[in-house]
Amino acid sequence: MSIAEDHDPAIVGVTSAPKPRRRRLLAIVLAVVTAQYTIVALVVGTSVAGALHYLVTPRVVAQFEAIAAALKH
Repeated sequence: MSIAEDHDPAIVGVTSAPKPRRRRLLAIVLAVVTAQYTIVALVVGTSVAGALHYLVTPRVVAQFEAIAAALKH
């Protein structure tokens, strides 16, 4: 016999009810993971934007200015 068969069905039904504590913990974990993802996305996005602005943009502008100057002559 299993443990569930030894007990009253009403008591077994009460113990197997969904646990609100687990749902609250799941909501907290989901909020923390979402916050971490948002922070990492902001940091990576800012780093890429900074690299493009300071490293790539001057080269591109210089190339376009050289092409424009060559086409004028």
